[in-house]
Amino acid sequence: MTKRIEVAAAPGPLEDYARCFDPIFGKSNQREGFRRYLEGLLLPSERNKTLTGLVNTEPLVGAHQPRAQALQWFLSESDCDERKVQAERLTILREDPSTMPTKDGVLVIDETGDRKDGHKTAHVSRQYLANVGKIDNGVVSVSSLWADERVYYPLDVEPYTPALYFAKGEHDPAFVRNSRLPCNWCNEPCSRPSLFERWWLIPFMARIAAFAAV
Repeated sequence: MTKRIEVAAAPGPLEDYARCFDPIFGKSNQREGFRRYLEGLLLPSERNKTLTGLVNTEPLVGAHQPRAQALQWFLSESDCDERKVQAERLTILREDPSTMPTKDGVLVIDETGDRKDGHKTAHVSRQYLANVGKIDNGVVSVSSLWADERVYYPLDVEPYTPALYFAKGEHDPAFVRNSRLPCNWCNEPCSRPSLFERWWLIPFMARIAAFAAV
């Protein structure tokens, strides 16, 4: 068996955490990118968690630095399976006694809308953005979070796909199913493969939902 190429370790306990995901990444640059991403997300910083902030380069012009470009590639072009990464993350949370979900927790479902310029970002459209309280150009996503009196952590997130992305617009059967997803997530197990099928591996005593009509 070919020996794996070593990559620069993440600091402290982050490296132990990162190694749990190594079997998912078949390439050394993927394992490297994942570690740099964890560092940027989880280590203390006074900067916003933008791409340049994650790798600690100068805003705007620093996006052209090699380490920023490498992280951009990992996040947008890498062929690793994001679903497997999420599944492993949830497995770790379920098996750790300090974060293990119990039936006393609650499932929180929320909608978020982020403004985006242009039309090149996936799922972007003019639609109601709850974060800004009006219709604007942006992306709407539905997220889930588990919480109890001890801890809380995100489960997953899925974007809402506007009608213009479907061949028959609002009359496309796929859009009709897509537009009903938030309500389905709140009321019953989702029948299609999606992030929320993992709810049924997470015990909870109640669901809390807050979202606007999209």
